[in-house]
Order: sequence, then C-alpha cells, then structure tokens
Amino acid sequence: MRFNSLAFRLIAGASIWSAIALVAAGIILTSLYRDTVERAFDERLSVYLKTLVGNLATQAPGQLNDPGNLGEQRFELIYSGWYWQIRQVNGPVLLASRSLSTDTLDLAKATSRSTVDGVEQATIEGPDQQQLRVLQRTITFDVDHRYDVLVAGNASELSEEIADFRTSVALTLAVFGIGLVASTAFQIRWGLRPLDQARRGLAALRSGKEQRFDGPFPAEIEPLAKELNALMQSNQQIIERARTHVGNLAHALKTPLSVITNEARAEDGKLAAKVGEQAEVMRMQINHHLDRARIAARSQVIGAVTDADPVLQRLVRAMRRIHEDRGIEISLHVGAEARFRGEQQDLEEMVGNLVDNACKWSNGKVAVEVSLIPAGHDMDGSLIIRVDDDGPGLTAEEMREATRRGKRLDESKPGSGLGLSIVTDLAGLYEGAFEMDRSPLGGLRAELRLPAA
Repeated sequence: MRFNSLAFRLIAGASIWSAIALVAAGIILTSLYRDTVERAFDERLSVYLKTLVGNLATQAPGQLNDPGNLGEQRFELIYSGWYWQIRQVNGPVLLASRSLSTDTLDLAKATSRSTVDGVEQATIEGPDQQQLRVLQRTITFDVDHRYDVLVAGNASELSEEIADFRTSVALTLAVFGIGLVASTAFQIRWGLRPLDQARRGLAALRSGKEQRFDGPFPAEIEPLAKELNALMQSNQQIIERARTHVGNLAHALKTPLSVITNEARAEDGKLAAKVGEQAEVMRMQINHHLDRARIAARSQVIGAVTDADPVLQRLVRAMRRIHEDRGIEISLHVGAEARFRGEQQDLEEMVGNLVDNACKWSNGKVAVEVSLIPAGHDMDGSLIIRVDDDGPGLTAEEMREATRRGKRLDESKPGSGLGLSIVTDLAGLYEGAFEMDRSPLGGLRAELRLPAA
C-alpha cells in the first residue's frame, strides 16, 4: 500500500481518529473509576468513623473504653495502614488502634485538607511512610469533654486498584482499537476493490486484451465505464474520418503532380528539368507528411497490439529474398512474449527500413535481436529492437545527419533518403526512441525502443 493511495489515507485517518477516541475514552473511564473507588473508600472510612462516634456516645464522659477493631482485623495489625485514634481537643491521644503501636496521627502535617459537613478530609503520611486518607470529626459532650475522632485508611490500596484498572482498560481498548483498525482496513479495501478492477480493465484495454471496458461495476463506476466506451467509439470514428480525409487529400494532390511531372519530362530545357525536379520533391514531401499524419492517427488507437515474432520472421524472409544475389546472412532472435503496443504495419515499416538499410551497407552479415524489458513499478514495459551490420558504419556526425528528413549520405545507394527519418518520426509518435551506435559486428547498430504490450 503506497503512502499516496486512497486506501492508505482512509486507513490512516480512521486509525488516528480511533486512537484519539480510544485514548479519550480510557482517560474518561479511568477518571470515573477513580472517583467511584475514592468515594467508596471514603464511605467505608465514614462507617468506621460513625461507629467510633456511636461508641463514644454510649459511654459516660471521661470514662472511655477501647472499642476494639471495629470489625476490621487490620486495625489490630501493627502499621497495617488502617488506624483510628481518639484525641482530646488540643490535648493528648486518649485511645488508638493497636495498628498504630506507640505512634500518633496529626492532621497538622496533612498535604491536603478540606472540611465537608463537619468532617475533615485529609491526606497525610503514616508511621510506615504510607499515604493515608483520613476522616476526622470533633465530638463535644461538654466544655471539658471534647474529642477529635480520627479514622485513616491506606491510600496506596486505592492507587494500586486504580493502576490495575487503568492497565486493564488500556489492554482492552488496545485490542479493541487493533480490531477496529483491522476491520476498517478490510472494509476500505473491500469497498475500493472495484477501483482495482477498473484499473485492471483499463490495463487490459490498453494492452489489447479487451476491446471494451466492461464490468460488472458498482453503480458509482458504471456511468464512468459507459462514458469511456462511448469516448473510445467516438475516438475510433474520428480516426476513421481522418484516414479518409488523408486518403482523399493524397489522391487530390498526386494527380496534378503526376500531370506536372509528365509535362515536364515531355519538354526539354532547364525550366522543364527544374519543374520536374521540384515536382518530385513535392511528391516526396507530400508522401512523407501524409504518412506521418496517418501514422499519428493509428498510434493513438487504444488496444492495438502486434506480436513481434511472426512479423519479423516474415520481414526477414522477404529481405533475404530481396538481397539474395548478395548472399546476405540475416540472423533473427526474438525474446519470449515480445509484443508491440501499436499497429502491425508501423512495426513493419520501422524495422523494415532498418533491416533494408543494414542489408544495403552490409558486407555479408546482419543481426536482428528483439528483447523485452518488463513493466516495473510505475513504469511501462519496453520492446528493444537492435539491428546490427558489419558494414563501414557511420561517424557521429553522419549519424546525426542520417535522421534528417530526406538527407542522403551516399547517392550510390537507391532510395529517397527518408527511411531513417520515418523511423525517427514513427518512434517518436509512439513515445519511443531511435538511436544509432557502433555495432559489435563492426558496422552500425540501430536501436529502437518501443512500448511493449
């Protein structure tokens, strides 16, 4: 999955939002649980405080009896963290739980302190460096009998309970979040699958495996498929009309040119020769540009695919017959699955010009090799066609001159000089490339790079 894909954006967005929501939910749940646990803890301390106060109320002032453990065994264990004591206001401690041993508790050392309905709430450090939550209430029997009744519980139990709850919530929400992201990713991938199907359909259409962009597609993509099919049909009709107009123009111009050429040949003199020469140049230029227009129209046809091997096999056989009197040896090697994404006659015209040119200049050996560079990430496949000969070759300057329109390097060889120029134009129209270099055979290497299907 790529970073700039729709699936990644949707999954990333859902993951970030889920993480924020789950973290917020965890904080809220933990906070609510802390409030509940602390309230329950304080209510428990309040029960013990009321028990002590009730015990004092049943005794005569000045004659205090030990109320015992108040039903909680931890009041009997030394430094258990659970304590009670009864102190005379501004005086000594009169009674205390056995858990306090010889120590006493003093709210003057409290780190936090508040009063609600006559009951003081505080947090202090206990005798064993424990954090204690304390409730204290002052009871007055008369002027001489006023007592501070205090009950304390170990607050670390609260912290441990809240920490355990926080861990459980974090693990639960983490598992839930992972499941939520996984299910979201599945839904997004499943929901976007028709787009991948559309991509494969377009690739099959472009490669020539299919002639129409057919589904079935979801309701949102179906109109796009219909419009695309209509567009391709309209494009084909435009191309056909262009071909017809090109043909009509070719016939309309060739007839007057033929008349001019014939009339010039029938006359003697420099003027007639000049007219005939220029008429021939006009004919060559018209043929060149009409062919280019025709090829440009064909190169834009979607789905045109040509198998390279049978086309080149026929071409090599024809060249062997044409140059049979010179004994030219033409070897051919075509890689597996070599297919040209374009019209068959364009491939024949490009390779035919190159092989014919190689045979004209060869001393006896021509090699044709076709290889395939498969498609990679964000890159279409390419068809590489190399034509080597053992002739005299060309210099760097001559290679540049050879592709100029109508430029001939040697008048002794037959031809119009348009062959390599046509190859260059055709390769460019197919968004390919044509290059020349020294051949391992000693002559010229002509290399075509064309789109592969």
